[in-house]
Amino acid sequence: MKATIKTQGQQFAVSEGDILTVNRYPNTEAGDAVEITEVLSSGEGAEFKLGTPRLDGAKVTAKVLENKRGTKVIVFKKKKRKGYHKQRGHRQELSVIKIETISA
Repeated sequence: MKATIKTQGQQFAVSEGDILTVNRYPNTEAGDAVEITEVLSSGEGAEFKLGTPRLDGAKVTAKVLENKRGTKVIVFKKKKRKGYHKQRGHRQELSVIKIETISA
């Protein structure tokens, strides 16, 4: 079964067994179960259901495989001939999840 979910401010088209990298779920550790209730659509073919905007009673259960940090993004500002330059870095906190079950 396929579904379109919204989690952590992003939308994903998922099916059971998929592995996703999303923004970190707060207060979770590796092995925890996460329940996603914002299911926008689910099913395939004749069984396809579309929510307005969400499907009532539908949920997707996922397992947190690991929490990690993304690659470093460098932000560099400079003004030529003024001697001004500023450099900052950012690493996004991420969770790797595996979709266990989809129920609609």
